[in-house]
Amino acid sequence: MSEHFPHIVEEECIACGTCEELCPEVFRLNEGLGFAQVVNPGGGSEDKIQEAIDACPVQCIHWTNQG
Repeated sequence: MSEHFPHIVEEECIACGTCEELCPEVFRLNEGLGFAQVVNPGGGSEDKIQEAIDACPVQCIHWTNQG
């Protein structure tokens, strides 16, 4: 299992949905709250999660050591 997990800085998220589009196993856009959330930190490959991190237009997704 991975030693690091994706984390979204919710205050910085603009709810564009890119992360969910690229990696729906891990990310979900919560339109009611106005930001995306990590719903299953270990649900996708590190490469797929990294693709979502790299594609985020405001760079609010980061790796953390806490799941």
